[in-house]
Amino acid sequence: MEGAIKRCLTEVNGGGMRKKLSDMVPGERGRVFRVDGEIRRRLMDMGIVRGATVELVRRAPLGDPVEISVRGYNLSLRGSEAEKVHVEIYDSSETEMDDTEALRRDE
Repeated sequence: MEGAIKRCLTEVNGGGMRKKLSDMVPGERGRVFRVDGEIRRRLMDMGIVRGATVELVRRAPLGDPVEISVRGYNLSLRGSEAEKVHVEIYDSSETEMDDTEALRRDE
């Protein structure tokens, strides 16, 4: 039963598991598919745009802030900012796509 639910969620989400950046665990990688909220413009200016590959590097001891790797540099975000970033997690068997290939796939 559990496998069937996960399979259905994967199909609905377009082939990959989707979650908020704030829900990722250290070492997990994915690509951004949506940025929400009033802080959207600021996050986009820092390189967190649709199709960008992100990796959660680590969390502070109390969980806030989180450190991510995006576009070749490390960036710390508050938990409230990380909540606004939605990511499609890379499957362990999936090879990483570059940003342009990911954008083409969505169109």
